[in-house]
Amino acid sequence: MKPPLLGLCPIGKFVFSNADALRLKGEIRARLLSWQIPFVDLEGVVEDGLVKDQNQVGTVVDHFRAAGAEALFVPHCNFGTEGAVGMIARKLGLPTLLWGPRDEAPLADGTRLRDSLCGIFASSNVLRKLGVPFTYIENCRIDDPPFARGLDTFLRAAHAANALRNGSKIGHLGQRIDFFWTTIVNERELLERFQIEVLPLDLVDFIAHSQDRARQGRAGYARELAELKTRAEIVGFEDDEPMIRVLAMRDQMLALAATHGLDALAVQEFTSLVDAMGAYCFYAESAVADRLPIAYESDLHGAVSNLLARRAALGACPPFLAEFVVRHPENDNAGCVWHAGAPLSMRHPESPLRIGKHWILPSPLAGMPHFRLRDGAVTLCRFDGAGDDYRLAVGQGRTCPGPETQNNYCWVEVDDWPRWERTLVEGPFIHHMAMVHGHYGDALQEACKYIPGLAPVRLDRAANP
Repeated sequence: MKPPLLGLCPIGKFVFSNADALRLKGEIRARLLSWQIPFVDLEGVVEDGLVKDQNQVGTVVDHFRAAGAEALFVPHCNFGTEGAVGMIARKLGLPTLLWGPRDEAPLADGTRLRDSLCGIFASSNVLRKLGVPFTYIENCRIDDPPFARGLDTFLRAAHAANALRNGSKIGHLGQRIDFFWTTIVNERELLERFQIEVLPLDLVDFIAHSQDRARQGRAGYARELAELKTRAEIVGFEDDEPMIRVLAMRDQMLALAATHGLDALAVQEFTSLVDAMGAYCFYAESAVADRLPIAYESDLHGAVSNLLARRAALGACPPFLAEFVVRHPENDNAGCVWHAGAPLSMRHPESPLRIGKHWILPSPLAGMPHFRLRDGAVTLCRFDGAGDDYRLAVGQGRTCPGPETQNNYCWVEVDDWPRWERTLVEGPFIHHMAMVHGHYGDALQEACKYIPGLAPVRLDRAANP
């Protein structure tokens, strides 16, 4: 997954050194190229590829729109033409990044080649006047860590925010299970407020097509299953037919996603699918989850959470819709993050893959994947709410040692578990949270600037923003 296409809009002003502005513009372009960040600039569009006059606004806006820019970067290369900055950003309506290089000492005669910081103050004021949200990187040199870190955070934030700004489609397979009141959501609000279309997928048709796919492709699925048995312990089945149907169900979900252009899936999961397939089907979802964000128990808000987490990670690792289930028996700042259907790539290399019976439900059926998740830094987030109160809870932590349990799990240590617990309980959140390896909390928090009606709730800081 590539970063969003960046509209590079260098800003100058006629009263400072044009030569120095061009030098800095070139350094910024070179840095973006070296970091393999896709961008479109203003070379050949306006004089010197620098915006220095408010009369250039229309030309610049048309150019970036035609190029399909998904985010806007306005580096102030010697000062700032603040009116042009404000109008370009407002007309484009894209996530906007504001930065300027730290200025060197005045020349020997006391004159200065640029006042980039002063220009930033002017442009930020105009952006606020025009109601344009923006991200700011502190005034620093291009080689300073805040520049690379800030640009990376912004690109991840923009990519996540664009999922809810430009429209996403979630396939809902089945319907909400009656006793899961926590997953009652307002589809109309999702569509009107966050451009999220929920596509109902008929469960009867899905079951019939999956079973037909299993029959027609039985030989191929039998070979795949035989190979899988060399890598996994599969227990609880009298024959291969249920697992063959589970593999076919995986392919049917992927086919539906391709046919309908789905960005994520939410699946009812039980009991109709389980009864029809003769197996729990979470292994199918584990396989799908490496390619497409997937939520269980008809949790549409969970699917949105997974989608945001995946985009903040720029697709580097898949999300897992997990839940905190118990506190750590010894570590007061840790809890067990658990569920089933974790992406297969999340399996800890030392944890064997086992497919067997449900650990708690008294069912004779098998098909539940069991493995521990790999270690490392993690980010957890939850999109939830109703009415005028939609929030994104975001927190970071690390896996830690803990007792063995069943299904897919790890133990996660955070900075202050009682604060996490109280914040989640007091809502408007439920127990399901998207978890992704890596630390992307700042990007997800920043993304909320660009999603009207969504407020961030930071779990891992003493004060929420």
